[in-house]
Amino acid sequence: MGHREDLLQGAKRCLLEKGWTRTTARDIVAASGANLASIGYHYGSKDELMGQAYLALMEEWGQRVAALTKETGLPDDPVARRAAMWDAMLRGVGENPGFWQAQLEVISQLGHHEKLKDFFVKAMPMGWEGMLELFEDIPEGAASQELIDSVGWLYSALFAGMWVQHLISPDRTPSGAVIEESLRRIVEGKVARG
Repeated sequence: MGHREDLLQGAKRCLLEKGWTRTTARDIVAASGANLASIGYHYGSKDELMGQAYLALMEEWGQRVAALTKETGLPDDPVARRAAMWDAMLRGVGENPGFWQAQLEVISQLGHHEKLKDFFVKAMPMGWEGMLELFEDIPEGAASQELIDSVGWLYSALFAGMWVQHLISPDRTPSGAVIEESLRRIVEGKVARG
């Protein structure tokens, strides 16, 4: 591995162990074995490096979720497929809670760091497109922008709420089948009052 990859691996470790805001450039250097000047040379800034580390961790998480679903297989029925996908995604959260706790920390800093917020604004649509690939089996680059901005956004918004609640109380997280049944009841207007 060269300095660039060493730095990325070190930043990923720091993100998981210390979080975004507590990680310094010196922490990344210590974790990577690279030198301080190489951060600027390869990434421009510590924040840019941390952003790349974040994206790499998200991609790795998506690959693990995809691998989980390939191991068990996904049903052909769209509702059963989505239920299995919710289960796999939440299992992925449970297997790597440090990454998701780091995300909460990062999100809490967005109001104070304009560059960090801009990074997330640019990165979110990639996540929405990734959700379409996972849930609807639409290959990267094949979804329309309208689909990404609507259905991909909705999957992402639902999942964001789910992983936060899962971190708080994993034993209260419903199964994918319960999530899908709940969505069906809402869409069909069959939520009983009382």
